[in-house]
Amino acid sequence: MTKKIRLGVILGGRSGEHEVSLMSSRSVLSVLNPDKYDVVQIGIDHEGIWWSGNDVISAFEKHTTAGLYRVFLLPEPGTAMLFKREASNGKETIAPVAELDVVFPELHGTFGEDGTLQGFFEMADVAYVGAGVLGSSVGMDKGVFKDVMRANNIPVVDWLICTRKDIDTDMNAVVSRAEKIAPYPLFIKPANLGSSVGISKAKNRPDLLKGILDAARYDRRILIEKGVNAREIEVSVLGNENPRASVPGEIKPSDEFYSYNAKYIDGRSELFIPAPISDDLIKQVQDLAVKSYKAIDCAGMARVDFLLDRDTDKLYLNEINTIPGFTSISMYPKLWEASGLPYARLVDELIDLALERKAERSKSKRTFGD
Repeated sequence: MTKKIRLGVILGGRSGEHEVSLMSSRSVLSVLNPDKYDVVQIGIDHEGIWWSGNDVISAFEKHTTAGLYRVFLLPEPGTAMLFKREASNGKETIAPVAELDVVFPELHGTFGEDGTLQGFFEMADVAYVGAGVLGSSVGMDKGVFKDVMRANNIPVVDWLICTRKDIDTDMNAVVSRAEKIAPYPLFIKPANLGSSVGISKAKNRPDLLKGILDAARYDRRILIEKGVNAREIEVSVLGNENPRASVPGEIKPSDEFYSYNAKYIDGRSELFIPAPISDDLIKQVQDLAVKSYKAIDCAGMARVDFLLDRDTDKLYLNEINTIPGFTSISMYPKLWEASGLPYARLVDELIDLALERKAERSKSKRTFGD
């Protein structure tokens, strides 16, 4: 018999996207073949504590850790052993739980999608699904990402980055800089977050002030960018060294833009797969998506989002999501399904890509000389 793959699915996280992670993880867990995978659920709570047990996701969905036990991995190569931590009679003991072959971090946002967790996995020398440290961190920071896109001649809308320190020191200067980007509307976003958390559209100065303060609650770096009267086009990318792009899709959000409410709550946003765009535009979207993916050394997966200006027909790359939403209604798996790759096979391929990249990484020499 073929040995099962011991798969650690990591969910939750210390991020404003904690609840989105639970929704994505629930969908991933539902399609994992028990004949192929021995699944270990690992939950990270809002305080960053790691938990495991028989049904972590159900406990987290109920906002409890009752019946779970604390666990940890060591950032040392040689074994990807998950350890249990217990306290008894005033003493703490540890015991091995499971040695993991590969981990699937279904975490969105900070401390999961931004390269921090990926760096930990690199230290531990464990295979993991998705982009590495570089791809994750550059893809996560919307300002740095736009710098890299512009350096690669990939069109992006005009923007600026400010910090909480800038806001605290001279809000008027921040507002003045923002209003020089373009006429209203402007969009304000936390530079390092996703799922439209903390994003707002400013139609005037009071909106701008409110939006800046709201975004600053979630990140020390805030992006302000030109608003575009746009159609929202998305494409999924899959692969390591030779990535491929899915058919594009179009989103018609129920709100003025694709907000958190429009994505996950009201259920009224419309998805058009494939997107009703020309063949030439389809190719342009796919080519730019793959080009951006390679430019940040992405791996495994990403959803690449575009803005198609209704007034000028100009295409702008908006952002890349290195751990895109994986719920049953999320665009990433839906686009691959429309491209002939069903959800369960998609998850299998992502795990295979993680193991492939680990094998490639292991070829690198770690000492100098003979």
